[in-house]
Amino acid sequence: MIPKGKGKTGWNKAPHRQSNAITQSHTAGNHGRRVDSRTPGSALNIIHSSTPTAEAKNADMPISQAKVKSVLSGDTLVLTSVHNPAQERILSLAFVSAPRIRREGDEPFAFESRDFLRRMAVGKVIQFQVLYNIPTGVKRDYGTLTLQTGQTLPEAAVSEGWVKLRDDAGRKDESEESKSLLDKLELEEAKAKADSKGVWATSGGKLDTAYEVPDPKAFAEEWKGKSLDAIVERVLSGDRMLVRLFVSPTKHVQTMVLVAGIRTPTTKRTNPSDGKEQAADPYGEEAHQFVETRLLQRNVKVDVLGVSPQGQLVGSVIHPNGSIAGFLLKAGLARCTDFHSTMLGDEMATLRQAEKHAKDNKLGLFKGHVTAKGSSSGDAEATVTRVQTADTVYLRDRSAGEKRVSLSSIRQPKPTDPKQAPFQADAKEFLRKQLIGKHVRVTVDGKKAASEGYEEREVVTLTRNNKNVALMLVEAGYASVIRHRRDDDDRSPHYDELLAAEQAAQKDEKGMWSPKPPAVKTYVDYSESLQKAKTQASVLQRQKKIPAIVDFVKSGSRFTVLIPRENAKLTFVLSGIRAPRSARNPTEKAEPFGQEAHDFATRRCMQRDVEIDVENTDKAGGFIGTLYVNRENFAKLLVEEGLASVHAYSAEQSGTATDLFAAEQRAKEAHKGLWHDWNPNAAAAAASAPPTNGTPNGASASSAPRKTDYRDVIRNAVVRAGLGAALLSRRRLELPYSQSWNGLDPELMPGEWDVAGCCVKG
Repeated sequence: MIPKGKGKTGWNKAPHRQSNAITQSHTAGNHGRRVDSRTPGSALNIIHSSTPTAEAKNADMPISQAKVKSVLSGDTLVLTSVHNPAQERILSLAFVSAPRIRREGDEPFAFESRDFLRRMAVGKVIQFQVLYNIPTGVKRDYGTLTLQTGQTLPEAAVSEGWVKLRDDAGRKDESEESKSLLDKLELEEAKAKADSKGVWATSGGKLDTAYEVPDPKAFAEEWKGKSLDAIVERVLSGDRMLVRLFVSPTKHVQTMVLVAGIRTPTTKRTNPSDGKEQAADPYGEEAHQFVETRLLQRNVKVDVLGVSPQGQLVGSVIHPNGSIAGFLLKAGLARCTDFHSTMLGDEMATLRQAEKHAKDNKLGLFKGHVTAKGSSSGDAEATVTRVQTADTVYLRDRSAGEKRVSLSSIRQPKPTDPKQAPFQADAKEFLRKQLIGKHVRVTVDGKKAASEGYEEREVVTLTRNNKNVALMLVEAGYASVIRHRRDDDDRSPHYDELLAAEQAAQKDEKGMWSPKPPAVKTYVDYSESLQKAKTQASVLQRQKKIPAIVDFVKSGSRFTVLIPRENAKLTFVLSGIRAPRSARNPTEKAEPFGQEAHDFATRRCMQRDVEIDVENTDKAGGFIGTLYVNRENFAKLLVEEGLASVHAYSAEQSGTATDLFAAEQRAKEAHKGLWHDWNPNAAAAAASAPPTNGTPNGASASSAPRKTDYRDVIRNAVVRAGLGAALLSRRRLELPYSQSWNGLDPELMPGEWDVAGCCVKG
């Protein structure tokens, strides 16, 4: 970590006190002289009450203290006030000149000369003395400076051969001090020339510097994932800077670099359209100064990550103490930007933690930040009861009813996008297979405001078997990631992972990112006519345990079912039972326990994978049969809950009568549903009562003569001898006067008559 000084934002920083000029450290006799600024702007001139002119003696020149902000060349520095960095002045080294760095081409050894001075002085507090100035044109001060190590300039630069003595050195200054300094410099220059140091070398000094990158994308691809040594030449704002990249020992590239992962407020700037100056955004100047005082003309490493839409390089700028982006965020001088998340990968999580630190401590940009309150219940367990779309599901937990939630930060294929819309059905089916009826862990990330007729609902992260469901959808190419607003905190905590997964899915052309549309799945509705139903039923009756999907629940015993392998859609009716009817619209009244049966069927069957056995069809084109949920007869479950009664004849036909009657008896004994007021004693009395043949309740049986009732009978089945008697014996139990006879002889043969006067036909 970067060590903290007295400043709030970390790193060693001079205490910020108001000062009108660079601090003076005068020689004897000069203490207490006035310090002031002569002209406004970035350059600063120091004035003393008895400041000598250029012709005055050097002994009268004051010694001042300043901090070196940057160097322009091997002989010129930019100085700032120790206590007020906004005040600047330019100082050139006396009597010497250095080769120039120029856009059209550097002079030999120009970069090396400047780099010598940069490494020695930038960021250091120094003492300097102005020896003379040249008033023509822009006034320039010339002098000497002393580092805290005791080294002096220009002597050190001349000694290493990085500057040359001017031809006119000393002509206008005949002071003894200047002559003594010139004598030293001439001696050091002669030694450097003899040793072929610096600019006196007979070879080298040529450097190829490119000030434009003709193809930023190609450059980024070449250097992506690699770390380049660099120097920050200029800081434009907290998140963008001009950087000199060392691509080889003899080739440099100077270009704009955007700091990856962050966005800082803008600084003061001039509007190019009208030339008016625009004020800086809040904390824009602070962010600029934060970076400038720490990185300007410092050695850094740049990890090239990619290119912005405007063609500018995006990279991580790394100071020896760490990434500058993290320190800006931690100080509250920047915000995370989602656009660079996929470039940074796992590093983005570190930046978000730094931003969270600033938010929690209300620093800088987040001074008035209010932390969003999370769910008070924390993570919860729930069951997915229905999948509405690829990003919205219904959940049911133990404490509450069913509620609709949306998955955080993702969106199903857009129905309005012709390329994405064909994948809606596949996306929904993918989610259905993963979640329907499954237990999931629910983490509430925020709320989605009501819009377009939809009520407010929670946005959540669903986890199943330690896998993020939203991430699974994005990885498969069945969902896209929402680009949140900067201030939108109702987002997935795994947002950066989602963005990376989306990028990978797009690259691999998965799901809706595929250039080819999916095959259209068309289901034929065989229940739309009786003829089509009978034709398809003849096919399905020859199969057992047919895999199917419950697409819709119409009532407790009636469903819309899809059979994918047959491309069939049909209405399916449970055999062997009768469930009370639910209301089909708000104006219709449901039968007792009809809605309860409907709700039970919805919870257990809606969108579930089931198996069906088709036995017959009804007059409306419905397919009658048995439906298995998790290999259990759903009709039996309904009866066991008291939400349906057994239809004896149909149950016998389906072969499930024994299980259904047993389930019904258990429901009666437990007084469930339809049998909530069932009384076994009353039932036994009703069974033993003499037949009244339609006599109203309370009338005497002897007062009404018994009538003979003849009815036509149609043979509808032929069974093996003996089975008919068993069937009739079971039916006998349903007759109110069944106890008046002892049942049929099991050996009753076809052609003989039973007690009801019916012939047992063969």
